[in-house]
Amino acid sequence: MSYQTLKRAVTARLEIKKSEFIAYAYPVISREEAMFHVEQLRERYPDARHFCWGYIIGDPDNTTSAGFDDDGEPSGTAGRPILNVLQHKSIGNVIIIVVRYFGGIKLGAGGLTRAYAGSAQAAVDEMTLNPYIPMAQIQILAEFATEAQCRYMIESLDGHIVDVAYSKQVTLTATLAQADIESLKERLAMDGRVLDQPEV
Repeated sequence: MSYQTLKRAVTARLEIKKSEFIAYAYPVISREEAMFHVEQLRERYPDARHFCWGYIIGDPDNTTSAGFDDDGEPSGTAGRPILNVLQHKSIGNVIIIVVRYFGGIKLGAGGLTRAYAGSAQAAVDEMTLNPYIPMAQIQILAEFATEAQCRYMIESLDGHIVDVAYSKQVTLTATLAQADIESLKERLAMDGRVLDQPEV
């Protein structure tokens, strides 16, 4: 599973035959989050004619959740071209929404398809992308004397400590890349510590 994700939201603008196309791209991890951004833009631009979008949740090559909407444009001329750009560029966990202000000149089906694909591409050109790294949450049971050493091991693998609970022992809850869990287990086993991996 190799794909890229958007680091932060971006915007791009195109003007084609007096119509204005404003493309917004947001990192998202659920359809609900994607639709929230669509509604926010509808409120922000109440006088715009169309809000067309395409999104992918997860791996763009093995799409478990993707969607698009032409929002009143001729079928297949808006949402699908936006989604195609995301799939072609292998970008997951993202939505691109293109807000259109109609300029009075009709573009035709081919012109619309090019305009929406071009708007999506303009947003992609503004993106800072990161490789997607599957993360997992783990729990480590440690003695008080070895807590600092455990913290060091987690941080050396670019992990982050989410929670610490103190009782007879110390329970560290951490998030780190799934690929690094075996390496951490080996290091901890050498020191006699217990690793418990809760459901993610």
